[in-house]
Amino acid sequence: MMAASLLRRDKKAAAAYLKADLNRSDNTSGLRQLQDLLDVVLNPEKPATDTEALDWCKCLIAGGEGFEEFCKTVRSYDNATLCGLVWTANFVAYRCRTCGISPCMSLCAECFNNGDHTSHDFNMFRSQAGGACDCGDSNVMRETGFCRRHRLRTGENIPSIPRDLLLMSELVLPRFILCVIQYLRDGYTEPDTSAERDLQKVLQQLEPQISFLEELTKMGGAMRTILTKILTNQQAFKELSMGQEENMFAKNNYEKYLSALKNSGLVSMEEKAQSVASDSPVGAEGGADVLLGSTAPGSPDEASKEEDQDAGQSVGQRKRVKLSSSTKDLCIIESLKHKCFLEELLFWTIKYEFPQKMVTFLLNMLPDQDYKITFTKTFVQHYAFIMKTLMKSHESDTMSNRIVHISVQLFSNEELARHVTEECQLLDIMVTVLLYMMESCLIKSELQDEENSRHVVVNCSEALLKNNTYWPLVSDFINILSHQSVAKKFLEDHSLLMLWMSFVSFFQGMNLNKRELNEHVEFESQTYYAAFAAELEACAQPMWGLLTHCKVRETQEYTKTVVRYCLETLQIWFDAISFSDEPSPNQVTFHLPLHRYYAMFLSKAVKCQGLDLDSLLPDQEMLMKIMVHPLQIQACLSEIHSNMWVRNGLQIKGQAMTYVQSHFCNSMIDPDIYLLQVCASRLDPDYFISSVFERFKVVDLLTMASQHQNAVLDSEQERPMLEGALTFLVILTSLRIHLGMTDDEILRAEMVSQLCMNDRTHSSLLDLIPENPNPKSGIVPGSCSFEEVLSAVADFKAPVFEPGGSMQQGMYTPKAEVWEKEFDPIMVVLRTVYRRDVQSAMDRYSAFLKQSGIHTGNPWPPYKERTPLHPCYKGLIKLLHCKTLHIVIFTLLYKIWMDHQNMSEHVLCMVLYLIELGLDNQVQDSKEDEEPCIEEHCHDSWFPGTNLISNLHHVINFVRVRVPETAPEVKREAPPSTSSEESSYGQNLREAQVFSLVAERRRKFQEIINRSSSEANQVVRPKSSSTRWVPPGTPPQLVTEILEIRESMLSLLVKLHQKLSSKQNSLSASWLDNMDTSRHAHGDGITAIERILAKAATRSCQIKRSIQDICGKVSPPVPPKKNSPTDKKAMDKEERRQRARERQQKLLAEFASRQKSFMETAMDVESPETEAAMDLGASEMMESEVLYDCVICGQSGPSTEDRPTGLVVLLQASSVLGHRCKSEEAKKLPTCDEEHIYSADTCAVAHDVRLTLLQRFFKDSSCLQSVSIGWDGGVYVQTCGHTLHIDCHKSYMESLRNDQVLQGFSVDKGEFTCPLCRQFANSVLPCRPGRGSEAGAWHTPTNKKTSVLIKEVGDLQENLGLFPTESNLSKEMELVIKDIKNTTQKKYMDYGKNPGSPDNDFLFMYSVARTNLELELVHRGGNLCCGGASAAAKRSCLNQLFHVLAMHMRLYSIDSAYNPWTRLTQLTPSKEADFDEERPEVPMLFRDVPSLLIIFVLTMPQPLRKEHFTCVVKMLYNLQFIQALAALSTKLSPDERQAWSSSGAIKKAAANADMSFEALLSHVISEFSKSNSIYAEDTEDTMLSSSVWSPQSIHFSLQQYCLPFLRLSCLLQHHLYGDNLTSCLEEDEFSSLAVCLGLVPAASLAANAVNSASCLEWAVSAFPLVTQWCAEVNALSQVQAEQSLTLLVQDPQWAAPRLLQLPANYNIIFQYYHRKACTACKKVPKDPALCLVCGAFVCLKGVCCKQQGICECVLHSQHCGAATGIFLLINASVIIIIRGHRFCLWGSVYLDAHGEEDRDLRRGKPLFLCEERYRVLEQQWVSHTFDHINKRWGPHYNGL
Repeated sequence: MMAASLLRRDKKAAAAYLKADLNRSDNTSGLRQLQDLLDVVLNPEKPATDTEALDWCKCLIAGGEGFEEFCKTVRSYDNATLCGLVWTANFVAYRCRTCGISPCMSLCAECFNNGDHTSHDFNMFRSQAGGACDCGDSNVMRETGFCRRHRLRTGENIPSIPRDLLLMSELVLPRFILCVIQYLRDGYTEPDTSAERDLQKVLQQLEPQISFLEELTKMGGAMRTILTKILTNQQAFKELSMGQEENMFAKNNYEKYLSALKNSGLVSMEEKAQSVASDSPVGAEGGADVLLGSTAPGSPDEASKEEDQDAGQSVGQRKRVKLSSSTKDLCIIESLKHKCFLEELLFWTIKYEFPQKMVTFLLNMLPDQDYKITFTKTFVQHYAFIMKTLMKSHESDTMSNRIVHISVQLFSNEELARHVTEECQLLDIMVTVLLYMMESCLIKSELQDEENSRHVVVNCSEALLKNNTYWPLVSDFINILSHQSVAKKFLEDHSLLMLWMSFVSFFQGMNLNKRELNEHVEFESQTYYAAFAAELEACAQPMWGLLTHCKVRETQEYTKTVVRYCLETLQIWFDAISFSDEPSPNQVTFHLPLHRYYAMFLSKAVKCQGLDLDSLLPDQEMLMKIMVHPLQIQACLSEIHSNMWVRNGLQIKGQAMTYVQSHFCNSMIDPDIYLLQVCASRLDPDYFISSVFERFKVVDLLTMASQHQNAVLDSEQERPMLEGALTFLVILTSLRIHLGMTDDEILRAEMVSQLCMNDRTHSSLLDLIPENPNPKSGIVPGSCSFEEVLSAVADFKAPVFEPGGSMQQGMYTPKAEVWEKEFDPIMVVLRTVYRRDVQSAMDRYSAFLKQSGIHTGNPWPPYKERTPLHPCYKGLIKLLHCKTLHIVIFTLLYKIWMDHQNMSEHVLCMVLYLIELGLDNQVQDSKEDEEPCIEEHCHDSWFPGTNLISNLHHVINFVRVRVPETAPEVKREAPPSTSSEESSYGQNLREAQVFSLVAERRRKFQEIINRSSSEANQVVRPKSSSTRWVPPGTPPQLVTEILEIRESMLSLLVKLHQKLSSKQNSLSASWLDNMDTSRHAHGDGITAIERILAKAATRSCQIKRSIQDICGKVSPPVPPKKNSPTDKKAMDKEERRQRARERQQKLLAEFASRQKSFMETAMDVESPETEAAMDLGASEMMESEVLYDCVICGQSGPSTEDRPTGLVVLLQASSVLGHRCKSEEAKKLPTCDEEHIYSADTCAVAHDVRLTLLQRFFKDSSCLQSVSIGWDGGVYVQTCGHTLHIDCHKSYMESLRNDQVLQGFSVDKGEFTCPLCRQFANSVLPCRPGRGSEAGAWHTPTNKKTSVLIKEVGDLQENLGLFPTESNLSKEMELVIKDIKNTTQKKYMDYGKNPGSPDNDFLFMYSVARTNLELELVHRGGNLCCGGASAAAKRSCLNQLFHVLAMHMRLYSIDSAYNPWTRLTQLTPSKEADFDEERPEVPMLFRDVPSLLIIFVLTMPQPLRKEHFTCVVKMLYNLQFIQALAALSTKLSPDERQAWSSSGAIKKAAANADMSFEALLSHVISEFSKSNSIYAEDTEDTMLSSSVWSPQSIHFSLQQYCLPFLRLSCLLQHHLYGDNLTSCLEEDEFSSLAVCLGLVPAASLAANAVNSASCLEWAVSAFPLVTQWCAEVNALSQVQAEQSLTLLVQDPQWAAPRLLQLPANYNIIFQYYHRKACTACKKVPKDPALCLVCGAFVCLKGVCCKQQGICECVLHSQHCGAATGIFLLINASVIIIIRGHRFCLWGSVYLDAHGEEDRDLRRGKPLFLCEERYRVLEQQWVSHTFDHINKRWGPHYNGL
């Protein structure tokens, strides 16, 4: 009843009443009332969307005050010392390696920026899975890195919290949490029961409730403590969870929960019962599996009893292995039981697949220590269940991220991880769960014995592996193994290790490849990447984790244990695949994790722990087995590169490349080679060598005979396979990565090999150098850091910028001494993914040798001295000193000398390398100087001993070979009958050497087997092996022949030296004594042989003697049937080559000169210099027409009316001019809320305001002739200078349209590329027919008086243009005008009152000319001081453009009554009368003088005589000068004005008063003073300037005012008449231009008498004319004074256009803009962008700001840059350019400390502004060359 009354009251009041009640000492009634109330309010039967309950809770918790104030109060008691801010995916966070203890440490931006991390190794990153800020947690990071807030242990000085503040929370929240849980129970449906399970819907309804919980956690430590109490209180959970007895709903609800719990373990109840039953010993067949701690179903019928979804599948296909219940720990397997709210909450979080809000709530609580421990235990307890849910989930990616988001917070903390390991058996749980997970996708291995193999492997095509679903679990496992205490527990627990080994063996031999021999495989599966990723992540990474803890002697035991279990597991594996001694042919797997575990632990044991290698090795038989599969991989690599696997498709190449790729090599190829080195050092060397050649299938090739049959290889595969085998042997015997190199030496060698292949950027180097054996971060004590090594071996090449080139990155390139001493081709071969990289390294090496003058020819790979071997591995040297290898070397030297087929330079190079290695690495025990006596009759073998030195000079006389009958060696004639010869022949037979590798190997193997096992007789040979090497009995039968050889290795070397140097006696007998050893380090084969002979001679005196003997007896080599011809051939060859080279040079030179002359003619369409300089008298001669070359048809000719020629042009709209400002300083990009950019001071805005103001008061047609438009959206025309016939162009466009392979431009819009220079263009500008632009007659001055000229100009203007006759030319001109109009948007053309009127058109046309002139001025640096025909002039098309515009404009007449010319040059009576009927004309003083100039020039008949042009300029200059005076007069103070007026009045009387600025100034002042229209009374405002005006400053100011007009006129004159522009100093620019334009005679320039007034030349008396002009202004009664002032003072000076000034550090931009909300849609954009021209902030690709289907960036580029936009993408640091309908990625102007871009901020290193790049960008913008310089354009379809 009480509850009902409370419910009726106001919530706040009720809450206050209850709180007071509860605070009494006896509070039972209060408690009861509260419980009743809560029963009603928090009734789970109400829909969750009902917010009433939430409001009640908020009020009750706050106890009567407002919820917001309550939050504030609680926050003030926050005692947390951790930040703990939780973020979700895509949040930008920081990681500092200098401060982190755990590698997973991360900080939020606020804590990072408030801490001091200068010069630390940090980076910014985008969170993938979400995370939390570790600031303040000393378990994860060093305290020095804490931010200011968390450094001061804030907890101490916080007052203790009053008891009653949180009293209500303690009572209300348990009920609230229960209510949430009940909703979750109720909403959950099992996946299989309902077809449509909508978990999302339930979560959406619960959103407000969970958000409320999240809010509570953010109130700080005090509230978290309360929540922890509630969540972990077992009593409360017992009481509330079941619900009261009588409440039916609660009961059902609880039932639902129980059924959900039921199968939460790994094994459900029924399965458990069954597994106990099947725990009786299984038959022998399952033996291997029992060892793996699991039982295999013994028979098919047993398998079918499994209650499992896979039971239906047949056993053969996919044998599921069940975990037996004998695993140590049943708690992992059983179903869960919950004891508190936290456990059930986590349970539902997992069931609902980790909703983001729940995860955030659970993580927000972590700063509370008690909670952290309980939660971690709960998480571990649910671990198996998490894995089960993950495997069933459809959204496994998202779920994985959320799991890791939680687990990384828990397991990165060593203290916590150790605690959970000890208390909850975390390691057991993890390993068991991983095993269980992988068991769901096992299949039978087909390696070796396809039928009876008992080994099972994971199936890589299963979703589990393909999608990396196992990733979160493995990642957690690696994370906890990084803690030493946990790793030690793991290594000490033998049963765990055994389990882990069985887990690893699931990956042993996965993804088996079988070589396709007949047809190409139908379906290329791409599963191989899943296999490599799985081995790397699930096997190798945990292995590296464990290895980091086995670094010191104290940990020897661990290593021994691991090695023991590796060997046991390997033995089990060999048994399971029933392996004896031969690998099955045509099969390869790249995955041998067991071998690699074994190898890496061996390596560590010897290197770091001082263990003896032999104590860790198995017997010989086992070593022979271990060696087989890694060797098989090496041979297959060679086969793959020899194209023997091509029928398996590209993926097999992919595998071979991945195997050696930088992220995999140190976990794959390196351990494999190391393991082979270990085997080689312990096995019989002859056995090993013959195994290698047999595996590489080249045994048959190793014969002295010139012909042989190979049973297994095609002849084109023999050479690459032989090269592969020899290269492998060289790598095997010379690589020292695990055999004695220190970590620093390894790092250095890796770095050198990468730099030798190519110059590298810093980041690509970091990426290419293998991570594990030597961590690059340099934290490891005593190791050099990456940076130190880098600076020692490489030079930094700063990025260079050619404005037209591609953007270079900062690169590192090897120092010269590195090339000289450290370049190691063997390491390069080992590390190259692509074969071309080896070639690239060699090319760079030979370039270096040429450049430094060491060697000019084609060098051979240099031989590099090796670091000494670790004593344990000395046995490896025996390989180089074994007879088998020496026989092979001898045979190959002989074959190369005899030119047998399939030999190559590379083979010789590797053979020599092996000899040299043998000379450098002597076997210790043999006594070198006592040379064994050489017996002539040595029957047992080729060589007397094993030492290379003694074998080098051993002469071999006869060799017995098996050859086909057809071979040349077969003796045709019968043996001679004389007895003496008879006997010698028999003797030969007896001593001839027979050599068969296979037999040798068999024998050795047999010996070893006999030694190692007494039951040798039981060894079963594979049936095929005994016969395999006998070639099939195909026709040419094999016969045995005896060859006479009589050579030793030494003599063969000397003969090869002769052969290579093609000289008869290349080595004289005394050669050794005067040899210079220093020059032998680099060179070709000749050098290599000399070096070897010299080394051998120093090692032994006997060899020295032999060499001298051989060199003394020099005889030409005697290959059969090829005596002298070879030498002759070689000579001819050389001569022929020389001649060919000379021919080529000649051709090239001729071609170059042709090209040059062609370029000159093509570029020089008209060359004004030459023609202008000609004698004036020769004017008739100059009537000749200009000729144009068409770049399509190649013909040259004039442009005619019928067949006009045109210039290739690109028309583009431009707003560059409009963005100019008054100040030289570029505007700054705002980087905080206080800074803003105002556009009111730009050129475009100023002109807009002016036009609008004029249109308010004056006649529209007159307004439209008084200004220019085109500052924004003006059309700029540029050309590459090439011309073509317009009809040729049309057919060219047709062919482009039919050709579908277009890149980047749209033919339908008229776009094309110039056929010659490929520059982008979109129109053709017709050239006018007839004479050159500057025929002499038009230059000739006629010395007419000014008044006459003025009259003539007036007449010319009256003389209206005749309409041009209809011709092809005029049609083309119309079309170009149409193109020009289409180039820009409508709004940039219509400024008149009635759009489309002729006046409007007229304005647009002359503005195009103005835009192009102004832009050229800007390109020349804003002035004409440089003079000269600028670079632009060659490519300028202004002349043609003027002609086209003039032709168009002369269709419009200027009404003579209003013609400004008359008002410029005559006194006209004023027309007062008709003032009312229409608005007045614009006064002359308000008009824009350059616009008038262009109007006059374009409307007068072309070509215009120069004297008329000069006359126009003079008259307009007068107007400009008076405007300057008027503007100046407004700047003077009234007193100054008075003074100047009176001083000037005196000068009026003087003779040349109208050329004196004082007189004119005083006149202007007095005229304007008549009315108060300009100098209004409010002059106080203008009186801010305190400067005093002197005559000099006035002169200067007037000159500056008139300069822009003079520059424009001069430029125009330059284009119309080809006059040269003279260069001058900036201070003389005015006088220089005045002379150039003929305003003053050149003589006065020398006299330095040019000032702005001396250029005046009046047509009529100056003063009345000025009076008339001033009167027009005074007459404007309705214009207010300040508006008149604005119109009168038009300051024509603008600074050069600039892009915004950017901050030096990119972080400043990023931090401000990446979270800034868009102004239009008020959301934070996903891809924010900045306009670098005006600073606008826009959404890239944002759907939110689309208008009419156009996204915001494209829209903005149209408004701001007339379809050219330059945007900086905030999240990517790159700049994109939008040009019309295309866009391109320009690159970045921010580079890191190593001069590299960081696109998409992937590396997150600090970035700094690169001024050069930014200048290049600005320059391309100003010069409109984006289209030409950037090549990669694509259409944006308005989607940016």
